Amino acid sequence: MSMKLALASWSFPFCTLPEVAAIAKALGVSALDVGVDYRAAIDRTTLLSAPERSGRALRDLDIEMPCFYYRFGQELDERNLAAPENMTANAEDFKKVVAFCAAAGIGRIFLLPGIVNPGQTMADALEVSAQALNRLVPLAHDAGITLTVEAHVRSFAESPQVTLELLRRVPGLKLALDYSHFVCLGYRQEDIDPLAQHAAHVHLRQAKPGELQAKFQYGTINFPALIGTLRDVQYEGYLVLENVHQDYMNSRYDDVLSEVIQMRDLVRRYI
Repeated sequence: MSMKLALASWSFPFCTLPEVAAIAKALGVSALDVGVDYRAAIDRTTLLSAPERSGRALRDLDIEMPCFYYRFGQELDERNLAAPENMTANAEDFKKVVAFCAAAGIGRIFLLPGIVNPGQTMADALEVSAQALNRLVPLAHDAGITLTVEAHVRSFAESPQVTLELLRRVPGLKLALDYSHFVCLGYRQEDIDPLAQHAAHVHLRQAKPGELQAKFQYGTINFPALIGTLRDVQYEGYLVLENVHQDYMNSRYDDVLSEVIQMRDLVRRYI
């Protein structure tokens, strides 16, 4: 498979899941990532009570679904992977998430790595998260599913170096790579590029230092160079159009549809 485009269901928070799928098709994008946020959310309670049935029901959308974004709790700190008291319950829930994805035909799951919890050092958070992920990777692998994490702002993995160390400690773990989370913290694109060889999924939106999401014309990410880096490491996966409208990191002031279309058009020229 060469690089292909996908749309993120959480980009359109007031749309239902069928509506977002229809938007993707209208834009000529043949795949849709699904998750647990906003009106298009997969209901967490329903998923955990009947994972196979919930997964099979998604096939009615008649669109490819390459990845499922799952959080064990509603907020970033709730049930996060770096808190040791969550490890057993999260592993039990994850078995159901895997069953859901297998039934839906979803080949990747992406989780968040966790935060520095009260009383922890950054090294503590990294170690606990690695232990938790080492329990989860085989559960996904046994079902033919790739487990990824997204290193993100406000997690313990805010730097390329810490992210690489997490990957070193968890064999088989891959990245849902989003350059914007590093760029907004001031990392140069060449600092982030070594992560590309570990990517199993890639999110695209413009950013610049201090802004997790910037307008297409005013950000600092060089997307032709980014795609060239992915080509260098022989990445064959999805490029997910992921502009958002949400309070997180002040990213609610863009025309999401226009931003998505501009990124779509750029990516099409290069892939």
